[in-house]
Amino acid sequence: MKIFAFAGSVSSTSINRELVKFALRSFKDDDVNLIDLNDYSMPVFSVDLEKKGFPEEAHLFLKQIEDCDAIICSLAEHNRSYTAAFKNIFDWASRINVKVFQNKPMLLMSTSPGGYGGGNVMNAAKTFFPNFGAEIKETFSLPKFYENFDLESGIINPDLLTELHGKIESFKKQTEN
Repeated sequence: MKIFAFAGSVSSTSINRELVKFALRSFKDDDVNLIDLNDYSMPVFSVDLEKKGFPEEAHLFLKQIEDCDAIICSLAEHNRSYTAAFKNIFDWASRINVKVFQNKPMLLMSTSPGGYGGGNVMNAAKTFFPNFGAEIKETFSLPKFYENFDLESGIINPDLLTELHGKIESFKKQTEN
């Protein structure tokens, strides 16, 4: 299976990127393409700029999705919503293809330092992404990142680790069909 993976953050210390990397340990036999949103920097979307054409990075983002079998992402939450960096990439890409996620199965995740685990952005994406071609098969939210995650070991809370592994196994079964 070809997996397209990303964290919805451009932070050099992104905890959502760490969560994605940890989840990808369960896909060792798959072809994984983990991107960094910093490589997709574009001007802030506007209809005026759109009239001049679309950035190559927006086309590349869509091509990466087109070429994959499944998507794994973890969204960072800024002020109860998507990061500006992710939203900008999404805005540009959606103007090229409104079905940005191209009906690909998705494992959607989020984490944050707080107890809600990025729940606001998770809830927004669960509602919003299917309108843009995401087939969300499983979701996972990791609360209190710094209490429940070790950079070397990954998730250290046994209940949360069991939950994530269960969601990954379910995701794999649903994407095999």
